[in-house]
Amino acid sequence: MGQGMADPTDIQQELERFALRSTLFVPASADRAYEVFTGRLADWWVMEYTWSGPTLLAELGMEPRPGGMLYEVGPYGFRTDWGRVLTWDPPRRLVFTWQISADRAPVPDPARASEVEVLFTPAEAGTLIEVAHRHFDRHGSAAEGYRRALTAGWHELLSRYAATLIHSPA
Repeated sequence: MGQGMADPTDIQQELERFALRSTLFVPASADRAYEVFTGRLADWWVMEYTWSGPTLLAELGMEPRPGGMLYEVGPYGFRTDWGRVLTWDPPRRLVFTWQISADRAPVPDPARASEVEVLFTPAEAGTLIEVAHRHFDRHGSAAEGYRRALTAGWHELLSRYAATLIHSPA
């Protein structure tokens, strides 16, 4: 991974049985990288990954505080929460639950949800982003297949995030 590269496809991934770690370098400050990741989710998230889909999705967001929800609002104002912020420490660290099952159903019990930690580390000419999605075993018998599916999913999400960060005005 070249430290000076701004190629959104330059994402490295390391796999474990119940965990995935993705890293990428972005040519932006940690403050800006954190703000785009958390405050502009709708600008880079794959709309096909939502329950509402691209034509019916009204809002996608993250409440900026510990205990805040990751959510989508679909048709007729129907809201679905799909995660909870556990750690909100701008511009260094974000941790949230991933309360979506392998069959894409909401998982209301956080004890049965996986967890995502995002670290934003300042580096020369930008920020190193590390995304660790762990505890897939909490999703039960589908855990390993779900981790495999989300390996491709996180690559797509982070590619779009990097492109949004690089090509949008500060």
